[in-house]
Amino acid sequence: MKINAFADVSLRALLVLASAPQGELLTTQTIADAVGTPYNHVSKAVIRLRELGLIDVERGRNGGSRLNQAGRTVTAGTLLRNLDTRQDPAECTTPHGDCPLILDCGLRHAMARAREAFYRELDDVVVAQLPNARQMAPVFAGIGLRPGL
Repeated sequence: MKINAFADVSLRALLVLASAPQGELLTTQTIADAVGTPYNHVSKAVIRLRELGLIDVERGRNGGSRLNQAGRTVTAGTLLRNLDTRQDPAECTTPHGDCPLILDCGLRHAMARAREAFYRELDDVVVAQLPNARQMAPVFAGIGLRPGL
């Protein structure tokens, strides 16, 4: 199963925030630099993570984002379910209309079950517990910070 690019950026942003020293605010630009993704993409991810109640954001000159308690306990399965915007796991529509086989399609239902099984497998994986100091040290060194792990 493949996750979409937005979910990927959102997961990486959470991993960086989970690795930051406790209570430290990271700017969106800092997160973008850490994950090697354009600022605009990370900005949208930060907005969505805030809407989901996983991070706290402080505005202003000394503002930034930090992981909150909900963000420290969210599982990969829960997060990916919330970030998945696809109605169907299969592309059942085209610019020319719906697939003529769409009505009661067995493949479509099987793929929906497979997607849910994928998420269920990730329901025990707490995102904030994934990063480790060895992994994050070079990332944080590159942006001039030390990981908080």
